Amino acid sequence: MRVLVIGANGGIGKQAVEKLLESDHEPVAMVRKTDQIPQFEELGAQTVLADLEEDFEKAFHNIDAVIFAAGSGPHTGADKTIVIDQEGAIESVDLAKKYGIKRFIMLSSIGADHPKGTGQMKHYLYAKHRADEYLKKAGLNYTIVRPGRLTDDPGTGKVNLQEKLSDLGNIPREDVAAVLVYLLSVPRAENQIFELVEGNTELSEVLAY
Repeated sequence: MRVLVIGANGGIGKQAVEKLLESDHEPVAMVRKTDQIPQFEELGAQTVLADLEEDFEKAFHNIDAVIFAAGSGPHTGADKTIVIDQEGAIESVDLAKKYGIKRFIMLSSIGADHPKGTGQMKHYLYAKHRADEYLKKAGLNYTIVRPGRLTDDPGTGKVNLQEKLSDLGNIPREDVAAVLVYLLSVPRAENQIFELVEGNTELSEVLAY
């Protein structure tokens, strides 16, 4: 599939592009700035220059699937979180529907199902919650992945992916990226929501049975 990676310049998005290049899929990295393009061209990936805060419809031309991995980041205010994590995601869903895109993978967060009472994370989790709920009702073939605490540790290739986890754990960004790409082609992941932390199951065995 020709896969649009939204948020390709982020910690998870860039690794998702790399994982797609290692797979049978063809990534298209959506970036906001021209100086972000060369790093992807060096990898051999196509790019499209588009910004979630502006008109980014052109990015959806000739696309088969979407991985939405964009995020406003921990150092921005609630307004930017609403614009990127909520409205940017919702508009991406609408554009996927408009262009007949059949597969949509959403990077969310553990806690997005119950955003109330989460302190400083509340506005972020509310944005993720609204985006997730919108995707669920959109009629697309979706998968929502809610990782635990993100780390920059090297990926292990072993994860714990469940519909609901009892404990909040850590997960390397590299492993999150690998899961997003892997689930593109797993029928049992279709129209499902999963929580994700590090674990003992090889990725190739996740949802295999």
